Amino acid sequence: MLEIKTKTFQELTTIELYDLLQLRSAVFVVEQDCVYQDLDGKDQKALHVIGFKKGKIVAYTRIFKPGDYFELSSIGRVVVAENERQYKYGYDIMEASIQAIQEHYNTSEIKISAQCYLKRFYNNLQFFEVGEEYLEDGIPHIGMLYKSKNH
Repeated sequence: MLEIKTKTFQELTTIELYDLLQLRSAVFVVEQDCVYQDLDGKDQKALHVIGFKKGKIVAYTRIFKPGDYFELSSIGRVVVAENERQYKYGYDIMEASIQAIQEHYNTSEIKISAQCYLKRFYNNLQFFEVGEEYLEDGIPHIGMLYKSKNH
């Protein structure tokens, strides 16, 4: 079972910051064999949605209010530790992120830049493709918008 916490950059402990950056690097740089600048200067603006299992960070996203990343609110850096993916924590952390956007930013309009191979995962969470595929850091991506079940 995941314990999920949402924190501002200032609320993160140095250990949490180190661990979440280590997880992002392990997946986005090493596992995906992609050389890119993960530390993009935007973490300070984001809210950090962190999934803990037995005190260890195993899932993570960062969320932004409208205008801080895209025109709409957004979710990015969606990551689950490789050895924890069989538990479907990606759904848990994304659902918590959608809820956090609704609570903190009072909106259900969300845009993401999704890796194309994850389209079905995001479709299951009510995100739908908009526009054409594009390369981001050498990986095919597509813009996706969230359509809540209530609208």
